[in-house]
Amino acid sequence: MTNKTPITIARGDGIGPEIMDATLRILDEAGAALDLDEIEIGQSVYERGVPSGIEDGSWESLRRTKIFLKAPITTPQGGGFKSLNVTIRKSLGLFANVRPCVSYAPYVQTHHPDMDLVIVRENEEDLYGGIEYRQSQDVMASLKLISRPGTERIVRYAFEYAKANGRKKVTCMTKDNIMKLSDGLFHKVFDEIGEEYPAIEQNHMIIDIGAAKVASAPDMFDVIVLPNLYGDIVSDIAAEVTGSVGLGGSSNVGADFAMFEAVHGSAPDIAGQGIANPSGLLLGAVMMLVHVGQGEVAAKIHNAWLKTLEDGIHTGEIFREGTSREKVGTEGFTNAVIERLGSMPGTFSVANYNGVPAGGMQLPPLKPRKEEQKERVGVDLNLNWGGTADELAAKILPCVADGIELSMISNRGVKVWPDGLPETFCADNWRLRFLSKGGPVKTSQVLALMQRLNEADMNFTKAVMLHNFDGEPGFTAAQGE
Repeated sequence: MTNKTPITIARGDGIGPEIMDATLRILDEAGAALDLDEIEIGQSVYERGVPSGIEDGSWESLRRTKIFLKAPITTPQGGGFKSLNVTIRKSLGLFANVRPCVSYAPYVQTHHPDMDLVIVRENEEDLYGGIEYRQSQDVMASLKLISRPGTERIVRYAFEYAKANGRKKVTCMTKDNIMKLSDGLFHKVFDEIGEEYPAIEQNHMIIDIGAAKVASAPDMFDVIVLPNLYGDIVSDIAAEVTGSVGLGGSSNVGADFAMFEAVHGSAPDIAGQGIANPSGLLLGAVMMLVHVGQGEVAAKIHNAWLKTLEDGIHTGEIFREGTSREKVGTEGFTNAVIERLGSMPGTFSVANYNGVPAGGMQLPPLKPRKEEQKERVGVDLNLNWGGTADELAAKILPCVADGIELSMISNRGVKVWPDGLPETFCADNWRLRFLSKGGPVKTSQVLALMQRLNEADMNFTKAVMLHNFDGEPGFTAAQGE
């Protein structure tokens, strides 16, 4: 008897139970060797007073199986409820979100019938770290975190995915013309890792034009790798451009764990009506089967699903007179896929997962880090002030001593002193940049400066030490500096 792969499942909320039942029926009929362990997540758990939407006992199942097939959930409105997806991704180290975005023309209406790309999105860092501060009455700040090891993992994953799945090109998108350190690091690491994959075409695009091209000319892309926020936005653009977000599945993959799901939400407005399309969760399950080494079963299901689309058997949201033959609900669509197990599509390319390794992409160890000489050369202090830049400088300058000088005052990232433009609009939070007059800056110098400012009733809201690394500044200049 074939050994069964243990997986954890959750039926979720809204249409979740219906599409999970349909998906499990197809998996069973196709011969998937799975040992199911079910947990409860989502709305009912939130309403029991669990702010994360998942109870402590459910983590034991996930730790044991390491594979999670998850239906959509409903997060109650109002404060205090955490995103279950973010909780799971961060807790289990699911650093890669992989979302294939494919057009199924002419059976699904789209302006881009040749679209077939994959979004590989970094899943843990960037602005989604959720580190935010209110610095004043007027100013909020959010900290963007991009790390070298986090970037190396996601970029490596994108290239390994392309190699394993016969993809020919990887495109990186950032905004490093503006965010030269954070996005600059992502672009730099992409170029470094890309040198190890000379057989794969590779290029970089600024995110604004890149997102526009995904919307207008998606056929020019193959695999796209992006930081977290950009990846979230571009993956939704790409899914919409295919013609139906409801047909999209995705995976969230880490070194030890993986979660598979539909792209769409729980759609409570149609729950219980038997009309939901199970395709998104089913295609997520296909990705799961490939991940656990059951590629033949995955291909069998995927090809049957493609054949069902070709035969014009469609659920209501994609049914169109002239291209569709039969309008069916959840059960009818499920039965149609099961009837076609073993059949091959005639128009679409036949799915084949023979080249994809079981267990997902096995990434090599991170590259050795080059140790750089780190030297503190100054400090940025933020404080609240209701006057002008010149008035602020006059208040600050008497507090400056001990080999440190006030080099610049900025507001909202724009230099306003010295020689600022009078037209620059200023909010009530200001950044003061203090730099060494020569040699490294000691902690005692910074603390003494802060004490003098405090005695002058200039209370700072934030302090950031400034360092050079191998002589190169580890901080950016203000606009106009």
